[in-house]
Amino acid sequence: MRSRSWIALIGATMLATGTGVAMAQDTVIIRPEQRTVIREYVQREPVASIDLPGIELNIGTPVPETVELYPIDVPDVTYQYVVVDGRTVIVDPADRRIVEIIR
Repeated sequence: MRSRSWIALIGATMLATGTGVAMAQDTVIIRPEQRTVIREYVQREPVASIDLPGIELNIGTPVPETVELYPIDVPDVTYQYVVVDGRTVIVDPADRRIVEIIR
């Protein structure tokens, strides 16, 4: 009976650990030099700020399909952006999730 408990505990631990690793792999890191280039690009190519009532701007939050995303036309950057409440929101166009908020 105890061996079943240990097996269940080990399995649960492995599952939890595996999930943590997968979540860590989903973390997007924008390098400081990319952030600088993105900030400069957004200043050169301003777009109108929009409101998104009822949506909290957090890393990982999906941006609605109805929101137009704008390309960031610089090398090595595949993200797009939108300006919400005066904040530049960097979005992964593949899943429309927020990866960075630049104030």
